[in-house]
Amino acid sequence: MKYLVAVAFVGILGALVMAGVFMMRDGRDGKPKTGNMMRALAVRVGLSVLLFAFILLSYWLGWIQPTGIPLGQ
Repeated sequence: MKYLVAVAFVGILGALVMAGVFMMRDGRDGKPKTGNMMRALAVRVGLSVLLFAFILLSYWLGWIQPTGIPLGQ
């Protein structure tokens, strides 16, 4: 479970980096702007929603359980 969440975070950060790259490169030197940055940000939002839904579903199915911080400490 930890590895799946870590891979999802890497994918989310990768999409964010790609959006930044497209923001810097598109529209330079007289070239027309493309929708690559918008597409990368849409992928990032989609991955974030899927990760949240997966964690919520995992909790409901009992695959993960909250541990929290002990109150006595």
